[in-house]
Amino acid sequence: MKISIDLNDVQIGLLRQTAAKLGVPVEDLARAAVSDLLVAEDDEFAEVARRVLEKNKELFYKRLS
Repeated sequence: MKISIDLNDVQIGLLRQTAAKLGVPVEDLARAAVSDLLVAEDDEFAEVARRVLEKNKELFYKRLS
C-alpha cells in the first residue's frame, strides 16, 4: 500500500540529511521509521502518537485562524 504525507521544509531536510548520512534512500528511511514506531512498546507508542496528534491539532487550528 502506498500513502502520502505532507512534511514541512525542515522535516524534509532532516529526512534527506539523515538518509544521506546513513546511505539509504529517503523512502527506505521513512518506511523504517514508521515500522519502528509501530513495533515500539505500546505505552511508548501511545505517548508518541498522542504528542503527534496534539501537535497536528494545534497546527490545524492555527491554519484556521
